[in-house]
Amino acid sequence: MGEPQHLRSTYNDIHNIIRGASDKIASEFKPDMFIAIGGGGFFPARVLRTFLKDSSTKRNIPIQAIGLSLYESLPGTTAEQLGSQVIRTQWLGPDSGKRLLGRRALIVDEVDDSRKTLQYALHELQKDVETELQLLPESERDLQRTKFAVFVVHNKLKPKLGELPPNTPYFVGAEVEDVWLDYPWEAIDIEEHDRRAREDREKKTDVTVDEHQH
Repeated sequence: MGEPQHLRSTYNDIHNIIRGASDKIASEFKPDMFIAIGGGGFFPARVLRTFLKDSSTKRNIPIQAIGLSLYESLPGTTAEQLGSQVIRTQWLGPDSGKRLLGRRALIVDEVDDSRKTLQYALHELQKDVETELQLLPESERDLQRTKFAVFVVHNKLKPKLGELPPNTPYFVGAEVEDVWLDYPWEAIDIEEHDRRAREDREKKTDVTVDEHQH
């Protein structure tokens, strides 16, 4: 097997992709909380906050963090779990459901690959909310039920192993083929990463020009 195809994104690429999606998120969902899935969702959530600041109050939308692992080998993870099971490594704390009540929470990650991580995150967060709602009078539950949506910088166009509830608003910065995504925050040498990303872009431009000439 040859080297898998890579798509290298620079910080500027990611920033502009997020900017391009922000108006749609603002008009269709209006989140008042971000839940960033670590570690890939941290940078996108912070950039998104710049574009979705409340224009009337000038307040920043709070960012909460959760940690989920699908690909990493963690201590105590069995061979069967690895790659097939999402493992919770960090959560919102013991009062997770209470923090979420009445919120419009946007779950943020860098990529929707198999969709397992997103399915797990949404399912577990909704479970926390439902547990907390049971403590409220029945008449207040619908008003306090958290509304969730999802934003990913990249969605891979491939069959998904996980599912999201059909009524979940789903926002995508860019659709991409099933390629290996190289993000700038994973690079050791950022100049080299940016150089290779620029080279890839130039090659793609050359191929496009060549196709138009024939």
